[in-house]
Amino acid sequence: MEYIKLSNGVEMPKLGYGVFLVSPDECERCVADALSVGYRLIDTAQAYMNEEGVGNAWRKSGLKRDELFLVTKVWISNAGEEKAARSIDESLRKLQTEYIDLLLIHQAYGDVFGTWRAMEKAYRDGKVRAIGVSNFQAGRFFDFAHYVDVKPMVNQLQCNAMIQQTGIQPLLAETGTRMMAWGPLGGQGVDGIVKSELLAGIGAKYGKTGAQVALRWLTQRGIVAIPKSTHKERMVQNLNIFDFSLTAGEMAQIATLNQHDTGTVNFGDPQFVKYLIETYG
Repeated sequence: MEYIKLSNGVEMPKLGYGVFLVSPDECERCVADALSVGYRLIDTAQAYMNEEGVGNAWRKSGLKRDELFLVTKVWISNAGEEKAARSIDESLRKLQTEYIDLLLIHQAYGDVFGTWRAMEKAYRDGKVRAIGVSNFQAGRFFDFAHYVDVKPMVNQLQCNAMIQQTGIQPLLAETGTRMMAWGPLGGQGVDGIVKSELLAGIGAKYGKTGAQVALRWLTQRGIVAIPKSTHKERMVQNLNIFDFSLTAGEMAQIATLNQHDTGTVNFGDPQFVKYLIETYG
């Protein structure tokens, strides 16, 4: 496994296992499988309704807590200083842990500054090792990061070979914020990765699939990827990307695949924001 170092010195695996849309009933089994084949970063969220499955799986795995990197996110219904603080304690309970390695604000709406104050306090109190945000697009990220004391250490965004998020990277660099990629193999309107002749052709040179090349391309850029699969064989395949390196020429070739840059989900769309606030706020 390769690691990146966050702005506060915490080391984070470059590849993890994501449990978005993994049902609560399946989550424990899937995370147990992921841990058994070598994953050590698990990404969940309060809104996924499967934190308990993650907690049960790692507790039964026999792994020591310091061998794991657990990520979760504060949902918009828990926005605000008091509610966020309570929700952090609830996530700790469900995950069966005394600390969370990385805690993110899930969406850029609601009382995000109140939520961040609760997260900063949890960070100072040792309940959280690192804090960051998720789905904060460029303008929103700049505004938010400008006013908070502890700068976000991570921004989790839709990012893959077809959605490369190049525009926001200079802003993240200003605050030492690392990028974490959800949907690293597509999804949410992106299906070209598994069909890409370019990725498949590069993969053939190394005895790898196009999907493995796409994941390697992200990790070589210093971006943390969290692919999801409910199949153990695919989990193994996704993890097996650290025994080869792409050349500078191949990295540049893959960069030509960019189609959307900021993503297929417009988190600034007024109708989307209205839905979030009216449904969960």
